[in-house]
Amino acid sequence: MESVTKKIHMVDLFGQYEKIQSEIDAAVLGVIRSSAFINGPEVKSFKAELETYLGVKHVIPCANGTDALQIAMMALGLKQGDEVITASFTYAATAEVIALLGLTPVLVDVYPDTFDINIEAIEKAITPNTKAIVPVHLFGQCADMERLMQLAQKHNLFIIEDVAQAIGADYTRADGKKQKAGTIGHIGCTSFFPSKNLGCYGDGGAMYTNDDELAAKMQMIANHGQRIQYYHDSIGVNSRLDSIQAAILRIKLRHLDEYAAARNAAANYYDNALAGNPKIKTPARAKNTTHVFHQYTLQLQNVDRDALRKYLADKGIPSMVYYPVPLHMQKAYQSERYVSGAFPVTEKLCACVVSLPMHSELNEETLKYITDAVLEFVNQ
Repeated sequence: MESVTKKIHMVDLFGQYEKIQSEIDAAVLGVIRSSAFINGPEVKSFKAELETYLGVKHVIPCANGTDALQIAMMALGLKQGDEVITASFTYAATAEVIALLGLTPVLVDVYPDTFDINIEAIEKAITPNTKAIVPVHLFGQCADMERLMQLAQKHNLFIIEDVAQAIGADYTRADGKKQKAGTIGHIGCTSFFPSKNLGCYGDGGAMYTNDDELAAKMQMIANHGQRIQYYHDSIGVNSRLDSIQAAILRIKLRHLDEYAAARNAAANYYDNALAGNPKIKTPARAKNTTHVFHQYTLQLQNVDRDALRKYLADKGIPSMVYYPVPLHMQKAYQSERYVSGAFPVTEKLCACVVSLPMHSELNEETLKYITDAVLEFVNQ
């Protein structure tokens, strides 16, 4: 049986590469032959093609997703002590950048079904010092951006979308208008880390905006604070997407919707196979957004998660826990304002979630092997 003899990956980057090998190899070789390794034609072409795909005026490529968040906050002119609200149930990079800039991360809970940031909790957390909100489009679907934008307008706040896990997802407004994740708030930030839905073969990231002035500021900050070489108008950073990574991303961008469809097919298989089991809660789909399934994350009920993961590992099936410790309980982000039990949904999720393999190369045989193994354990 192929699914038993062939290694199962959480993310099968090599299997994906094999299908586009000739395109990728030619693109990389083209950059090497041109020797235009920094800010070369491939970077400019990728920028333009991603702008077209997203339907956004400006894409500013940079070195990684964490830099994207940092540059976005610098461009918004946030000052030391300003408060920025984000979710406690996310990867540390989201809050890390806030703290590194001398801003104050304010963490809030999430919704139990979609894992998205809780908008009622945000409103309660807003103070006169609040300047921005960073919704994380976790695991592949959008937070409720229309409500978030209304809240931001009411309180005169900036919205920075963390789109690292949801590139390509569509958000539908109440009037039927569709927009891509990351193009609704003031700035969208994404990562092209290899395991992302649109991933390069190293590090990479980008910011998106429809605001001409913000775009110019972010471009300047990412380039040492200079608009003209050797003339530095502001304090900046050195954050570039190199030409080889841009060339790879150009190829993979052409396949992004195809990859999302394959991930959705795998998610549908998981859903159907695991449906109705009282010990397993499959991922909820929010009604106003498509899901691109960066992760397929279950909530376990009355199941020993560690024992399940060991059982799966013994059968050659990897799994991951995203995330085992809430940010508000991490040593780096502990604060007097947070106590154990402060965010009951986040704390429960961290104790019960488990993610199964999810990528564009999963076949039905492999999916059956995985789901059979999960059911064997939880039903024993």
